[in-house]
Parts: sequence; structure tokens; C-alpha cells
Amino acid sequence: MNHNDASPVRYSTPSRLIRQVDRRDWWLWAFAVVVTLVLTVGVISLTLSARPFETESAEWFNLREWVRGLAALVLLFDVYTVYQHLQLQKIRRQLAERDELFQLITENAADMIAVVDADGHRLYNSPAYQKVLGYSAEELANSSPIEQIHPDDRHRVLEAGEKARLTGEGKRLEYRMRHRDGSWRILESTASAIRNEKGQTTRLVIVNRDITERKRAEEMLAHNALHDSLTNLPNRVLLLDRLQRVLKSERDPGRSAAILSLDIDDFKLFNDSLGQSAGDSLLIQIAARLTACLRSLDIISRSSASDAEEGLAVANTLARPGGDEFTILLEGIRHPSDAMRVAERIQAKLAVPFVVENHQTVVRASIGISFSTGEYVRAEDLLRDAEIAMYRAKHAGKGRYAVFDGEMHAAALKRLTLESDLRKALELKEFRAYYQPIVSLENGQIVSFETLARWHRPEGVLLPAEFIAVADEIGIVPPMNRELFRQTCQQILSWQARFGFQPPLCLSANVSPKQFAQPDIASQIGAILDETGIDPQVVELEITETIAMSDAERSRRILSELKHLGVRLGIDDFGTGYSSLSRLQGFPVDTLKIDRSFVAKMDRDPETYEIVHIIITLAHHLGLTVIAEGTENESQVSQLKRLGCKLAQGYFFGRPADELATSELLLKHFRLAARTGH
Repeated sequence: MNHNDASPVRYSTPSRLIRQVDRRDWWLWAFAVVVTLVLTVGVISLTLSARPFETESAEWFNLREWVRGLAALVLLFDVYTVYQHLQLQKIRRQLAERDELFQLITENAADMIAVVDADGHRLYNSPAYQKVLGYSAEELANSSPIEQIHPDDRHRVLEAGEKARLTGEGKRLEYRMRHRDGSWRILESTASAIRNEKGQTTRLVIVNRDITERKRAEEMLAHNALHDSLTNLPNRVLLLDRLQRVLKSERDPGRSAAILSLDIDDFKLFNDSLGQSAGDSLLIQIAARLTACLRSLDIISRSSASDAEEGLAVANTLARPGGDEFTILLEGIRHPSDAMRVAERIQAKLAVPFVVENHQTVVRASIGISFSTGEYVRAEDLLRDAEIAMYRAKHAGKGRYAVFDGEMHAAALKRLTLESDLRKALELKEFRAYYQPIVSLENGQIVSFETLARWHRPEGVLLPAEFIAVADEIGIVPPMNRELFRQTCQQILSWQARFGFQPPLCLSANVSPKQFAQPDIASQIGAILDETGIDPQVVELEITETIAMSDAERSRRILSELKHLGVRLGIDDFGTGYSSLSRLQGFPVDTLKIDRSFVAKMDRDPETYEIVHIIITLAHHLGLTVIAEGTENESQVSQLKRLGCKLAQGYFFGRPADELATSELLLKHFRLAARTGH
């Protein structure tokens, strides 16, 4: 709150009242003395003027009564005067105490308290002015407070001060005042009016509170709400706000905005290998390099139709929506090639190796690009399309960029629908177990079934190739596999009871990578075995060699836990990964499945035939049972028999089928075995 230039003096309202009481006290005593003297003179005069009488007369009696009355009146007046004096002394003590309390409060208050008169002259400044702003009383007296107020705030302060003087109503006001060291402090000011008997404002009591730290804290909270804590870049909320402003603003018809959605390829692998601290350090370095790259892109050059270089000023915003994703908003581009050129330049900059904790790493990024058009109203839609393009670039091979188009949008909608339908399918139990027989090549008998997933939709039955990748990404494969395993155990028990297989009919179930990664997988499998009552020895769990070898120590531990359940263990798709038979010696596995890609070519490719021969021979030396997968013709079956392979699986023996069709197959197979004596 502003005060006019004036030398500040010490001011206290109780002190003024004390001076008024003192004047009243002196007047009372003077009046008492005068009245007493007058009455005393009157008494003496009456006494001296009276004649003595030998005998008491009525006149003399009346005179004495008058004298006594005057004396009593003098005494009563003196008593009244003493009483009034005592009352004034009491008021004086109370005012003194109030004055002392006022001085104590104002001199020790953290807030700055000032008293000004109706003309704005300062009557009092509390010591807090020096504590908060650093100015001494002399400096305050010799300076104009308006000069200490920030130039941008002076008009508001003067206006608020004038309004308070005219209306007597103070308004809460925030403004900046210069500290003695030159910095600016933010003050919160309130004014209270002191009125006289006529209701006129005679003085203003102004309280100024230093709220600089509170304001800084509020600004920090507001900043943190809109910025990423790791890189200090704008977060998704602030990015969408800026993008929405761009879409709503009137732009040059020849220019548009572009969104680049950037995702660091294989960042999770880096983070898991070196730890979160190293991952955070890499993200900070990437943010700094992207910032420097975009800062140098204030002018983008592109060739015009005449091959002349034309400068293009571009405003850009770099944001980190979360994780290993960065988003760039380019404003004012004239041609899609401008944004594509930016993407290429960013990828080139990121290709320069980073050094993190003494490790050198090369970063690649997949970038999706979308452009603002008249069709976009919501910022979320434009950003979504850039992310769709980014995923397309990642699936196309990583380290590249892709521009969003209508087909991507249609594919994205189809993907979202598929994800939603898959989640509903799990709840509605639309996934069914299909069974493919595993046959003994010695006698042609069905000895086991591999369970495979099928999705029964109202539109038809879908094969795993049409949905399993998406199901795995959204995390429903583990619960789906558990449900299918439960179905298969119950079905195998039903067939065993119906047909009385000797030895018992077995089942083979696949374990997905995410399912194998769960720490309690053994307890999950054990619970289903206990629930269904199936003999664990007729159950074989299959994992791919890639899963087994990705973390050999953990795989060995998990396989041992599963083995303790009493189940058999198999390696599926052998030959497609990077393991060898010698490395499998440390794993408690029982069965090896030769991948269908080898079996399919063995009857027409001598080299492939030799590979299958070597696998079967070495597996038998290690005591492993071998199953040839993908057997489709008589020639392959004959070759497998010659090589000593005991079991085979493929279309030659039967396609995957549901429980009804498989029951019919078993019935035919059982009748044929009965006729042939096998």
C-alpha cells in the first residue's frame, strides 16, 4: 500500500489518549482548587461577619448550619475530586498498558505495520520494515516508498490507497517492493480505516506481509504440475494445452503444425541391464541433446520449385509425456517434408554414442509424424495419430519414422476393438482348447495331445496367429493359458476314464514367456494339478529354447521348481534359437521338439536331413525323448522312422480339433487298435 512522501514519526494511538487524559486531569484539579477556595472564602466570610451573642439565638443557629453545610459541600466536592482523580489514574494505567502492548506487538511482529494519515503521510513504520526489506528508519525517512514499488505495480498501489482513503475500505493487494539488496519481494497488503466521530477516515493502518517464499512455492507446484520432474520438460498436460491453442488459433493458410512422437528403441533392455539410475541418466542426456537440436532448428531450409533455398521460421516445443517417449510440436511448417527433415536430423543426432556410467551406447528412435488439418479439433486426436504412426515405424523395423495416414487410423481402431474384445473374451470364457495328437511312430498309437488355443467368436473361430500377439501385449495370455490348461486337464481325465488308455493318455501344454516370467508359476501350475486331480506324470510343460536360454540361471531354477511338481518338461521349437544340446544338459528337461521348419524340408534338402539326424542322435545320447513337429507326408514319416525318432506330430496325423471332434478321433483310433491288436 502506498504512502505519500513524508518523514515517518513514531506514532501510537494510546499515547495520544494519555495526553488527552492528562489535560483533563489538570483541568479537574484546577476546577477543584478554585471551587474549594471559593467555598472556603465563603465560610470564613460568614464566620467573621457574625456578631457574638451571649445566648444562643435562632439567627446564630441558622448561621452555623449554613457554615456546616458549606463545609460539608466542600468536603463532598473534595471527595468527588479525589474519586475522579483515581479513575483518571486507572485509565492512565490502562492506556499505558495498551501502549506498551501496542509497542510490543508492532516491534516484534513479522508483518510490516504502518500508520498513515488521511493525506498519506506516514506516521509510524514498525521495525519489521528493516527486517524484511533491509531499510533503516533513517533510510525510510529519506526515501519515497513509491520508488521502492515495482514500476508495473505502482498504478495499482496508488489506486488502492486512494480508494481506501475515500471509502474507508481497504482492499487486499499483492505487489512487488524492492529490497535494499536490489531484489524484489512480493508483499500482501491490507488496510483498515480509522474514522472520527463524523465517520471520516482520519488514518489508515496498513499491514504488509512478505509472501515471497509462499509465491515461490506456489509457482514451483504449478511448474511441477506441468513439467516432467526428471528432465524439466513440459509434460503431457502442458503439451496438450499448447497444442490445443495452436489448433484454435488463426494460422497462416500456407502453414500448419506437426507433432513428432518419438520413442527410444530397446530402452527397456538398457534400463534392465544397467539399472534405473543409468536409464534416468540416459533420458536426461537425450532430453538435452534434443533440446540443443531443436534450438538449432529455428530456421529450416528447404528447396522451392526453383531450387532456391527458402528460410522458414519454426516455433517448437519439446515435451516428455512419460517413460522413454518424447514429443515435439513444430509450429509454422509449410510442407510435410519440413517435419520429415526434422525427424531425420533428430535420428542423426541421436546416433552419436552416449556415455552413461562409463558405458557407451548408441540410441535409435522410432518417430511418428502427424500434421494439423482442418479435420482436427482436439489436441488429443492429433497426438494420438502421431503415436499410431510411431508404433507403425517401430513395427516396421525401428530406427525410422512414419507419417500418419488414414489407413493407420483404421488399423488403430481395429486394434483397439480387438483389445477390447480380447478382454471381454477372457471374461466370457470364449477361448477354447483344441487338441492335436502326438503319435508313436512305432505303432501309430496316439500317446498324447498338445493343447492349442482357439478363440470362438460370434463371427467364427480365430487361430492364434490372428490374436495371440495382441493378447500377449495386453497381458491376458497368462490367465488365458491357465484356463486352457485347466480345461485340458479335465478333458484328458475324461478321455482316460472313457477309453482306459494304457499307458495313460498324456497332455502337452505351452508356457508363454510372460507366464514363465511370473515368480509364482510353479504354485499356479501346482494349484491346477491339485484342483483337477490329474496325475502330474502325464503332464508335459513346453517352453521355447529362447525362453530357456534368455536367463539360464533363472530358467534352471524355475524348471527345477516345476520338476518338483512331478510334471515332465520339454523344449519346443528346438533349432530356431541360439542354444545347443550341450547347453541343455544342465536343464531338467525330458523332451525335445524338432522345429517344423527342419521337418518340412528334410525330405528334399540333404543338409536339413543331416541336421535332423544329428539332433535325434545327440538327444538320444542325452536321454531325451524326441518329437518331430510339423510332419505332413509319408516321406517325412519314413525318414523319421529310419533316423530312430519315436514320436511325431503334424497334419499327417491330425489337425488341431475341439473336444467333440477329438473324441470321435479317439473313438475311431480305439476301435482300429482293437481290431489290429495294438
